[in-house]
Amino acid sequence: MIALAVGCHPDDIEFMMSGTLMLLRRVGWTIHYVNLANGCCGTDVEPVDRIVAIRRAEAQAAAGLLGAEFHESLVNDLEVFYEPELLRKVTGLVREVRPDIMVTQALDDYMEDHVNTARIAVTAAFCRGMKNYRSIPDRPPFSTDLMVYHATPHTLTDPMRRPIVPELYVDIGAVLEEKRAMLACHRSQASWLDRSQGMGSYVSVMGDTAEAVGRLSGRFSYAEGWRRHSHVGFCARDGDPLADTLGVACLKRA
Repeated sequence: MIALAVGCHPDDIEFMMSGTLMLLRRVGWTIHYVNLANGCCGTDVEPVDRIVAIRRAEAQAAAGLLGAEFHESLVNDLEVFYEPELLRKVTGLVREVRPDIMVTQALDDYMEDHVNTARIAVTAAFCRGMKNYRSIPDRPPFSTDLMVYHATPHTLTDPMRRPIVPELYVDIGAVLEEKRAMLACHRSQASWLDRSQGMGSYVSVMGDTAEAVGRLSGRFSYAEGWRRHSHVGFCARDGDPLADTLGVACLKRA
């Protein structure tokens, strides 16, 4: 079984998705890891070329801790647009990897780069089996089931501050320290996130978020939350391979 994680910036997968991916890795799944944007704007100190190289190395280190296959970023920060070339490139990646599930950002996250990443990932998954849609690079289509799961937004609210309630909760207590270690690979973001977004200790903020999602579950101390995309064009109506695989580590809300 194969999972493809499609994040926006280096550290987004670590913040909201990595605990679930670790649990899948533990039970034998193959994990693929890609950030569409290269992190070039995640600094107020370094020049572009240097920060891109730094953040690429940090992301590679984090993917290594996960045991995931690392794929290169495709565009600059704030250039994650819903446009043909990027759609074709992400479709090419989906067709190359042929995942059973895709995990990606929320469609109602707080910033447009995240939202566009989710939209592009969904369309690429939808186009996986379309014979007349050419991917970059050109890859043969496939039509097996592919369930798309959306992570919770970083603030656990939509852009209008309305709370987001997950459909599925994954207990990440057993892998929380590994999740912290993955996020800590992104050392360049320690001061930047504090100055730009008020995240004084970004690793502590991640832990607080996981604890808040755990409280929402009513069962777990630390959790990641997920919502399934519509099944239409993707998989069977009742498909839920994440819950099927993780069993008691998952809690599904009606």
